[in-house]
Formats: sequence, structure tokens, C-alpha cells
Amino acid sequence: MRTSDFTFALPPEAIAQHPAEPRDSARLMHLRRDGETIGHRVFRDLPDILRPGDLLVLNDTRVMAARLNGTRPDTGGAVEALLVRPITDLRWQVLFRPARAAVHGRIFVFETSHGPLQAMAIARDESTVELEFAHPFDPATVGQVPLPPYIRGYEGDPERYQTVYSREARSAAAPTAGLHFTPALLERLAERGIERTAVTLEVGPGTFRPVTVDDPRDHDLHEEHVTIPPAAADAIERAKAAGRRVVAVGTTVVRTLEHVARERGRIEPYEGWTRLKILPGDPFAVVDALITNFHLPQSTLLMLVCAFAGTPFVLRAYEEAVATGYRFYSFGDAMFLE
Repeated sequence: MRTSDFTFALPPEAIAQHPAEPRDSARLMHLRRDGETIGHRVFRDLPDILRPGDLLVLNDTRVMAARLNGTRPDTGGAVEALLVRPITDLRWQVLFRPARAAVHGRIFVFETSHGPLQAMAIARDESTVELEFAHPFDPATVGQVPLPPYIRGYEGDPERYQTVYSREARSAAAPTAGLHFTPALLERLAERGIERTAVTLEVGPGTFRPVTVDDPRDHDLHEEHVTIPPAAADAIERAKAAGRRVVAVGTTVVRTLEHVARERGRIEPYEGWTRLKILPGDPFAVVDALITNFHLPQSTLLMLVCAFAGTPFVLRAYEEAVATGYRFYSFGDAMFLE
């Protein structure tokens, strides 16, 4: 297995710079693993594609207003901090630019929705900086919602980079497969007899980190916090016992469920951390079908999808998506694999 095995040609104009309007008008490519067929639908057709009794598992995390712009009071130089995760009420792990400016003990002042906020650099490792802020703040509103680096110039409603069922702001990026759902679509799914439940994976900025090693098995995946509440664990276990399909909405849900199944031998209430990397040849113990967006070449997310449906089949579908004008990445179209 080589990282280069997961390459496809993607013209820059295929990268979506704005979301579909309305949300459920995004295109939906339908892949059937049995027979390796490819169909073309619209996301609002999902109730007609899923089966009564299917269990949709959503990731209900919300994106933090994590981008903070500030200055060095001693020089006036501009700096930027992207919140990654809290360590305490005052200390946060952040991505910092320029990283060289984050010298231990140096003071920065950030402009926030609550006024100026002072922070001091405490520690730094290879990729992140630890800042201690002068007082606690609400990560849901403190700064700006960060869009992925490949979306440039979007000035629309930042709520379009949140799912309609998102809850607590704890993520640095959205679980984008869920961006296509609307309240009306969720209601139609329920009327169709399709159950849903929610788990949480707090998406870190490492989700955008490319694989730079030749063998993807040597790639270190970033650590992310996951939670399966008791109600979700019960719903998933009941579905599996009854032979009903578990449909993961997004690769974050796949990693959450498969991590817990591997660690505990079954799905049960859980709170902890995962670095699970799923590559072709790895088994799937829980997930029966998958809704996901189109991912970057040579990314761990594409590798996960290839593990689920087979690398040649998935790459053929990606080539067809490019040829037929599908929109790629976070604001792009979706794929349903069963």
C-alpha cells in the first residue's frame, strides 16, 4: 500500500467555495458495493434510498468560533490563534501563526466578540502552542468560525458551516457530511421509519493534515475526543441485534463507532480519545452504510472510504464525479455508500 495509490486528478474549479442552497439540494452519488454500480441523485432523495428501520448515526458536534486575531503589544505585529482544545478554563491548545512568535512568557492581545482578551504563551511543541488566557470565554462566540483553507473569500452566513442538529461548540472543523440535512428532511426520514441517534467526535484541525509519508501505515493520525452517550449506545446495539443497518453520517462517526467496537468489543457508553486510522483491509464491525462528502487526494478520509468500498471502485466513482461536475470538499456534494 502506498499513499500514491489514493491519487486522482481534481481541477481547482471543482472545489466548492459556497454551500448548496438549500442544503438538501446538493447532489448525491449513490454507490452500491454489491455489483459496484453508481447512481446519481439529489440529497433530498435520501428518504427514498434508505430503508425503513435503518439507524442514522450523526455527529452532533458544533464548530467553535475558534479563529482569534491579535497583536504583540511589544511590536504591534499581527498574530493568529486557532483554538484546538481546552486544557483548563484558562489554558488552551492552539495553532499559532507565526509559530516562532509564541515565545514562553510573551503576551498577546486578541480582539474578540467580548472585547480585548490577553493571553500568554506557556508552552510549544512541534505543531501547537499552549496559551493561558486572562479570563474564561465562550468558544461558541469568542472569535470567527474557521473555514477550511481551501475555501477562500466566502462571506455568507457562518451558520452554513454548522449542521442543523449541532449542539456544543467543541470542534475546529465541521462534520461536513451532515451539512446537507434540513429540519424538514430529518422529519421526512422519521416519517419513513428511519431512526436516528447522535454521538460526538470533536473534530481537530489535523483533519486537514495531508499524508506525507510513502506508506500511509506510517502516518500518525491526530488524536480526537469521542463520546457515545448511553442512548446512542442502546440504539446502536438494538439495531445490530435486530439486523437493521447502522448508517454513519460522516467519517467522524465511522471512526467513533469502530474505535469503541475495537477497544471494548461492542458498542457501549464511552468517553475517551481516538487516533484510529482505517485503511484498506481493515474490518468494519459496526457501520453498514456511509454518507460522506468527497475528500482530498491522498487523505486519510479518502483512504477510509476506500477501505469501506474498495479502492478501485471508489477512485472510479471519484473520476466520474469530476467528469460529471460534482462539487468537492466541505461545501461540496455527497456520496452514499451501501
